[in-house]
Amino acid sequence: LLAPMVWILVSLLDGKCFVCAFSITVDPKHFSGMPNNTGLDIIRLMAKIPCKEDPIFHTQAFRKAVSRYLQCWSQAVGWGILLFFIVLGAVARIIKPCFDHATFLQTRYWSNYLDIEQKLFDETCCLHARDFARKCVIQFFESIQGDVPPCLPQPPHSGEEEMEDFLHGITRLDQVDKVLETWYFSKPELDVTKIATRARICIAWEDSKGKTHYSDV
Repeated sequence: LLAPMVWILVSLLDGKCFVCAFSITVDPKHFSGMPNNTGLDIIRLMAKIPCKEDPIFHTQAFRKAVSRYLQCWSQAVGWGILLFFIVLGAVARIIKPCFDHATFLQTRYWSNYLDIEQKLFDETCCLHARDFARKCVIQFFESIQGDVPPCLPQPPHSGEEEMEDFLHGITRLDQVDKVLETWYFSKPELDVTKIATRARICIAWEDSKGKTHYSDV
């Protein structure tokens, strides 16, 4: 049922079918420029209105005026039908919960579920992208630590050991410039498997019962 209705509405909004069907019903007295030396009666003359290349209409003003008049009526009917179905659907949606409250509750529940599901999906994507980007950047900085010229070690003060983990050994202006240039010209691919598969340093010891324990450094 939907496809025929769409086809009818498109045809009415276009107006060409309406001009072909109802051109003989238009009274030509309301339009100027009607050709009167063709030898045809009014009905046959008006039936040729849809024919653009017909030699009867030497001046196109009369034919265009009648065609526009019928197209306006066609579009008015098409928009009227479309507006009627929109109002009918809105009224049915408003009245339906009054007759079946359970269906209304189910519809509202699943509508809220879809909204919350989409919101949680977006938030999870943001968290995943943030963590993914963080690991890629950390992997990049760790990969260039071997290329950074070593600096003289200094005795760490309070809090400097924790800060060194974030600096990755980059503590001078020339080192920062080199890192930024490397990031711009040879940005690494999105692959964090190296972090998962790299060797890890552990400390092992045995307790009083002879059981071996491991601790990451």
